[in-house]
Amino acid sequence: MSTARFPLAIFDLDGTLIDSKLDLAHSVNATRAHLGLPPLNHELISKYVGNGAPVLLRRALGPEYSDEQVQAALRYFIAYYHEHRLDYTRLYPGMGQALEQLAARGVRLAVLTNKPVKISQAILDGLGVGRLFFRVYGGNSFEQKKPHPVGIETLLIETGLAAGSALMVGDSYVDVQTARNAGSACCGVNYGFQPETLRDYPPDFLIDRAEQVVEIVLGGA
Repeated sequence: MSTARFPLAIFDLDGTLIDSKLDLAHSVNATRAHLGLPPLNHELISKYVGNGAPVLLRRALGPEYSDEQVQAALRYFIAYYHEHRLDYTRLYPGMGQALEQLAARGVRLAVLTNKPVKISQAILDGLGVGRLFFRVYGGNSFEQKKPHPVGIETLLIETGLAAGSALMVGDSYVDVQTARNAGSACCGVNYGFQPETLRDYPPDFLIDRAEQVVEIVLGGA
């Protein structure tokens, strides 16, 4: 058993572990082009990320599109993104080393994202860090997505740990709310897609660089 302050570290994916902004933006704009629509600004698209692909497409297409049209666009988006998921996506600087350090100290590592689980695992494996996580849960792993606490609660059951032993690491208010709903601590990252949302939903910890998460998780252990 790890002697770390947080023996279970749970990471969001987009904007936290990986910088996937360009691949997501290109995939959204490819979908819009498929529908005969002009491209959106990449920064705007990144603000739409965090609540899962269906919400991302709904926001990117607007209210004039029916649910059926959004579902059809979603199928195109998923297929395109699967083919281009690692064109530009990379781990954030220092993240790979941080994960290795935590794993070496016996910290259980998991991913909890609203992105579909299959493509999430494929991205992590493609970037060489999939082996470090004992579990990867996505937006289709449970009936409810973040900020519902079912993901954290399931990971706590699987590890036999109490809620206070887990740290959720993420870049947006969704991750903070998820941790709060589960009774766990939360670490926000300032380098992600939606750091401005952390002002209204302040996490317990806030970091500017990926490697800082090691000190927080270990806590002097």
